[in-house]
Amino acid sequence: MEDLVSDTFWRGRKVFLTGHTGFKGSWLALWLTRMGAQVTGFALPAESPSLFEQARVAELVHHVEGDIRDLAAVEAAMAAARPEVVFHLAAQPLVRLSYSTPVETFATNVQGTVHVLDACRRVESLKAIVCITSDKCYENRETDRPYREDDAMGGYDPYSASKGASELVVAAYRRSFFQQGAKLASVRAGNVIGGGDWATDRLIPDLIRALIAGEKPLIRSPESIRPWQHVLEALGGISYDRRTSCPRPRLGRDGLEFRTSRRRYATRALDRSAYGKRLGGQSTGNRPKAHNHTRRSC
Repeated sequence: MEDLVSDTFWRGRKVFLTGHTGFKGSWLALWLTRMGAQVTGFALPAESPSLFEQARVAELVHHVEGDIRDLAAVEAAMAAARPEVVFHLAAQPLVRLSYSTPVETFATNVQGTVHVLDACRRVESLKAIVCITSDKCYENRETDRPYREDDAMGGYDPYSASKGASELVVAAYRRSFFQQGAKLASVRAGNVIGGGDWATDRLIPDLIRALIAGEKPLIRSPESIRPWQHVLEALGGISYDRRTSCPRPRLGRDGLEFRTSRRRYATRALDRSAYGKRLGGQSTGNRPKAHNHTRRSC
């Protein structure tokens, strides 16, 4: 099998990457450009601090600031880039924020995905589209087994529901418009950790902020279990997925989930960290029922 995580495959290949100013998007931009891809990034301005700023990603890609909720802007940027591969990562990525901004969350994660896929329909050079969603897209049925890719979409909160809805959008566009020519795939990753993540309500960044401030870290769901994986594990799977290569039969038919078999309690992650041992920790007293498959934001 051709090694797609290699200079050979990506060198000189034109890639359109949404969300390149975010955590995962910045890492993917760094990886793709390191392998020689010609990357056009389309995203909102980066927050500060961010990996995008720290790694000077704007110097490595063709940086276009724009909003995926603006269909005309997405179409113009994609037409100018003439990509062979599209990676769609742009999203509102936080569970708790979705409670205070549900309209923005659905507009970005659902309608934004519609805009990206509809713009792809008019790009003749396109060979593959990969939409990165989340393992929170599944209906949470509180069973004892891990979720499977063919489980029903759903979600209790606006964020999770928006990711389930975006998966339905991808499936509809795949069946309606991408049976021939460019192939469309969706991939789902779980709780991702790694350098350059400054987002709120994420366990490791919160621990580091507590360390810097000399405060005890706050663990919101201490008994919840998380399938943590390093950001490069998830992105390596996304880049290696054979559905990003040239079209072939049955390719890109279904969604694919990347997850680790190593699942840890939130409190154990605190205990095993150097800063956790130094500072101790406190919880909110919210101790939800734990399951091996639980996937909720820390």
